[in-house]
Amino acid sequence: MAQESGFVNYIPQNFNKEESLNRSEAFFNFLNQRRSIRAFSNQPVAKEVISNIIKTASTAPSGAHKQPWTFCAVSTPKIKSEIRKAAEKEEYENYHGRMSDDWLKDLEKFDTNHIKPFIEIAPWLIIVFKQSYGIKYGEKDLHYYVNESVGLACGVLLTAIHNAGLVALTHTPGPLNFLTEILNRPKNEKPFLLIPVGYPEKDVKVPNLKRKELSEVAVWFE
Repeated sequence: MAQESGFVNYIPQNFNKEESLNRSEAFFNFLNQRRSIRAFSNQPVAKEVISNIIKTASTAPSGAHKQPWTFCAVSTPKIKSEIRKAAEKEEYENYHGRMSDDWLKDLEKFDTNHIKPFIEIAPWLIIVFKQSYGIKYGEKDLHYYVNESVGLACGVLLTAIHNAGLVALTHTPGPLNFLTEILNRPKNEKPFLLIPVGYPEKDVKVPNLKRKELSEVAVWFE
């Protein structure tokens, strides 16, 4: 990656107050429709769409602009099958001993278990890896605020997926180390999230959940 130097002019959007208000409300209403989906269609999604989604995620801010992330996009059935087998093995352990009773009770409303067919059904898996450090000219390159940076990129990734008319699930069958081996990633990369991406299954249903009100998530100091 070429190292840029110096500064360039920032070009602001220049919306007036009314435009800003309307756009902020419209964007909230759009994103408020986003849901995590566990039942995917096998309808294909073009590689170009996934490429644009990953490029969008890479616009996220990062510590010292190190961009400490790698997005592995998997559509190969054999690899997806290997990932599902390994993920279900870990999830079985989670549901049968690792998770506390409170955790399992909180999951009841999602009607989920250790069986994860969506890993093979969804046309794409995007596996996000965090780079603990970089490699530059054969030497270790320090990265800063790695978890925060990769978390921000994942948020942008999910927004871009929704914007493309697709659905996703943030799947974390911890521990995720099996992904490093299956995808043959270098030792400076650690798996962060496994995200199936595609279209929802026809007539799919989601839990009847309610998001917290603004008064529950915001504190104002005016």
